[in-house]
Amino acid sequence: MARRSLTPATLRRAITWWPPYLFSGIRVLHIADDWSSARVRLRLHRFNRNYVGTHFGGSLFSMSDPFWMLLVMNRLGRDYLVWDRAAEIDFVSPGKGDVFADFKLTEDRLQEIRELTAGGDKALVWFENDVVTGDGTVVARVRKQLYVRLKHDSR
Repeated sequence: MARRSLTPATLRRAITWWPPYLFSGIRVLHIADDWSSARVRLRLHRFNRNYVGTHFGGSLFSMSDPFWMLLVMNRLGRDYLVWDRAAEIDFVSPGKGDVFADFKLTEDRLQEIRELTAGGDKALVWFENDVVTGDGTVVARVRKQLYVRLKHDSR
């Protein structure tokens, strides 16, 4: 199945059953029908606790890893190349229960990318999201840089 033929609901189900997410307690709760947003939850359990009993940092990063790329590539369409290029995570406070990450891709950001890439240039664009507890306490701040370029015209 080609990646572009997946609906958001099909991708959400597929990612939920993907072994790295299935066994780490990561669940994709929502992907908007127009690819404009996503929501992910990580439950704390014995398989993803670190030595001191809080969320393992790798799981906190993993829950945020693919979503900016997936949202941007599906919103921009087949005329664009979109790749992950760099990432940063800042651990702010210990995660001791369920944590959540929300991703919201605005039309303004997409327009910015279209303008940056209109002449065939690549754009290196940063996106940010927080990983938070149910009461909104920030556990981690994640930054992802995407490489985006308009594909060469094949005419």
